[in-house]
Amino acid sequence: MVVSVNQSPDLSDAAFACWQDTIEERLGLQLPDHRRSFLKTCLSIRMREVGFDDYLTYHEFVMQGDRGLIEWNQLIDRITVQETRFFRDPAALALVKDYLVRRLKRDESALSVWSVGCSSGEETYSLAILIEEVLAKHESSSDIRYGITGTDVSKKGLKAASEGKYALRRLETLDKRLVDRYFTDVGGSKQVVKSTRDRACFVRLNLLELARSPLNNLDVIYCQNVLIYFRKWRRKDIVSELASRLKPGGILVLGLGEIVDWNMPDLTRVPGERALAYIKRK
Repeated sequence: MVVSVNQSPDLSDAAFACWQDTIEERLGLQLPDHRRSFLKTCLSIRMREVGFDDYLTYHEFVMQGDRGLIEWNQLIDRITVQETRFFRDPAALALVKDYLVRRLKRDESALSVWSVGCSSGEETYSLAILIEEVLAKHESSSDIRYGITGTDVSKKGLKAASEGKYALRRLETLDKRLVDRYFTDVGGSKQVVKSTRDRACFVRLNLLELARSPLNNLDVIYCQNVLIYFRKWRRKDIVSELASRLKPGGILVLGLGEIVDWNMPDLTRVPGERALAYIKRK
């Protein structure tokens, strides 16, 4: 039986709890009660597409065999939040800018940057633009290279990030000078210029499997608006793992209020009330 286009089946308490447990077990993400309607909408739309009318039956299908794994990977794009925009947190990016300026004064080796939970790429390219703007004002900028890696669990988001193509409305808050310098016209959209796209690579990564990531010895790790979806104990594990990937003197930038009662002996909190960042001691 195929679900009616105009009606979604009821999501029972048992079915909601079952899906909550699976999503947290596989992705680490919490779906509290107030997000029940969000989950119902995501599931019912996908169920309609593949011909299911019961949440538990669909769950059983997703949990079994290769076909279920393929379906789960399709579903991830529906249930992971893809809310982002260019230069979303000016205060946090200002800390990164200050760090880069200081770093380049003492060390002109290549810069390595990690954008965690990059979604469709706006954050990653914001960091790339910031780096290029800093390098443009540095005396030896022509000799300094950088690379930036964006990671996310969503294949759909990573595909969009790799293309670097955005609707005009997504750039409305950007300074026109930056738009003119770092974007080109592609039909009715704008695309990040190739020279900047070439500096970025995008890789699928589940934060529950963070220990498997080869990324290491990084100058900047930028992780914002990601941890809020995880339980507090898991946030600490994730941040501790991220911090271990910093090079001495590197900076870890987190979302303000996303983590409390956490510290590592080799990290120093960067002063400031509008953003949260730590420097790894040398």
